[in-house]
Amino acid sequence: PQIVIRNSTSIGYIVVDFATGTASVEFKSGQRYDYTHVSRRAILNLLNNPNMSLGFWVNNNLLKNDRVKEKFRYAHKHLANFVYCWAWKY
Repeated sequence: PQIVIRNSTSIGYIVVDFATGTASVEFKSGQRYDYTHVSRRAILNLLNNPNMSLGFWVNNNLLKNDRVKEKFRYAHKHLANFVYCWAWKY
């Protein structure tokens, strides 16, 4: 698995796993969703294009893809704020 952190207005980070075709997205609101059946080509595209918007990638490869399955994990606003402050600090 690889973590992808970039400037984004709504997404804190994305963890993608090429081997399993999965992605986990944590939004800055603290909500986390896990996705299965993610295109491996889309995962490689995200990893190889550092200027790609995280929101663009999520919308086009996860939310607008009928093959991808979504599972809500949790929402924790205070923990999310701590993670983002720490990640951008280091």
